[in-house]
Amino acid sequence: LFVTGTDTGVGKTLVACALVRRLREHGFRAAGMKPVASGCDRTPDGLRNEDALALQRESSGEWPYATINPYAFEPAIAPHVAAAEAAVQVDFGTIAAGYRQLAAGSDRVVVEGAGGWLVPLAGRATIADLAAHLGLDVVLVVGLRLGCLNHAFLTADAIAARGLRLAGWVANAIDPAYERWQANLETLDARLPAPRLGLVPHLPPGDVTAAARALDLAPLLR
Repeated sequence: LFVTGTDTGVGKTLVACALVRRLREHGFRAAGMKPVASGCDRTPDGLRNEDALALQRESSGEWPYATINPYAFEPAIAPHVAAAEAAVQVDFGTIAAGYRQLAAGSDRVVVEGAGGWLVPLAGRATIADLAAHLGLDVVLVVGLRLGCLNHAFLTADAIAARGLRLAGWVANAIDPAYERWQANLETLDARLPAPRLGLVPHLPPGDVTAAARALDLAPLLR
């Protein structure tokens, strides 16, 4: 599965970690992957990204960090800008090799994108191109806030235009002050061409346990 979002900061990592957790609870060997991460900390072991580390902790087995996160950049900026500043070319072949390692040792792999669906990665390539290169079904995280309807429907159309399958979507209550969220949730349910896998309530950062409890993976496991 490839996890994308309607925007940055909508809870992709939380949902990706919750998906890995729920898959493990269903008895699958599951691994998470964050192919490209900007906003990394310097450590004695090299650059480390909090989102990638969270996916590594949730994964079945002991996976090297570089397999989970092949491209790590220090500044918290658009990944293609960070890569250019570091004089690094993001190579889909390198990412695919890491993905194949995870897939060979797992029943399910959850790959988290960066930012939204059309965020640039390298040259003219985008996150959408990476999902297509890996040939993965997509799970869309919709951050419930003003403007989310337009962002969700545009993203769903763009996923279909790539010839990829939207396998499901998750509503994430990122804005507790968002008015009429129930009416908007009904609109999303009626118009998005995939089942809703859950409604994640407004949570403290990193509460994977509560997020996992909010997900129903039945539509993905049929």
